[in-house]
Amino acid sequence: MAEQTIMLNCSAGMSTSLLVTKMQAAAQEEGIDAEIFACPASEADDKMAQKQIDCVLLGPQVSYMRGEFENKVKGKGKDGKDIPLDVINMQDYGMMNGKNVLAQAEKLIKG
Repeated sequence: MAEQTIMLNCSAGMSTSLLVTKMQAAAQEEGIDAEIFACPASEADDKMAQKQIDCVLLGPQVSYMRGEFENKVKGKGKDGKDIPLDVINMQDYGMMNGKNVLAQAEKLIKG
């Protein structure tokens, strides 16, 4: 089992798939044991019920859903804490910069 699980959410789960691949490559390069996956925002609740998520990142195109996601992650993290949540930097998203987005997730996980 991966040491940490990072969930990316977007409208359909398609655009973030490429970013996931880039993030996985960056994690491997840096020796970080992480499960990174993308899913449509509509499936977030199911995914959070199925596995322990350590960090939730929203694609810029669903940044308007941040408030809704803040409610979804409440108390769902380790020890009943909120799962760290943020919106992916638009420039890093546009450039598909897996290394920077992974660093953003790491920073959130470490608090």
